[in-house]
Amino acid sequence: MLEYLVRESTIKNPPVLIMLHGYGSNDQDLFSFSPELDKELLIVSARAPLTLGFGSYAWYSINFDAEKGKFSDLEEARTSIQQIENFVDEIIEKYKVNTNKVFLLGFSQGSILSYAVSLKNPTKIQHVVALSGYINSELIPKDLTKNQLTNLDFFISHGTVDQVLPIEWSRKSLPILENLGVDFEYKEYPVGHGVNPQNFIDLKSWIKDRL
Repeated sequence: MLEYLVRESTIKNPPVLIMLHGYGSNDQDLFSFSPELDKELLIVSARAPLTLGFGSYAWYSINFDAEKGKFSDLEEARTSIQQIENFVDEIIEKYKVNTNKVFLLGFSQGSILSYAVSLKNPTKIQHVVALSGYINSELIPKDLTKNQLTNLDFFISHGTVDQVLPIEWSRKSLPILENLGVDFEYKEYPVGHGVNPQNFIDLKSWIKDRL
């Protein structure tokens, strides 16, 4: 099982929010949102399996070799997708959560995997907060159809001056969701590779509306 931090819910059979951090970060990062989020939520912040350095983890390797250009290790990504799927099952079982209210919240690399995991498991996961990420078409099923995805919806946000993952990558994900008939709310903010206060207010409201 992945290492994780947890904030218990105030109710039985709670909705669950599972957090997936970005490349080079750790489980403490997104977990810092917890005090501001609804007390009904069971909040679980997972730590990625690959260690980059002290307090620094990744879901898959990114090669920054200038000759080859930046590229991702998609086999490691697929392994992490499987680990996240197993982790969701383990959390659902261990904490007896409401299986109709399973949320994924991912930032950057965690957002890319949140897209992949949810589109692969649209009956297991209902709601996704995708922050500063995009859909990597090589990581999602090739045979998706509209009627498979009616339970799924997304809150998607991106910074207009993001220098790590350009906003164009996020914008290109929207037609994919539209073609699949997936509901989503998309917002842009005047920020770099991060979450500004208005972004947080908006995602918090979006989550609350679905509890």
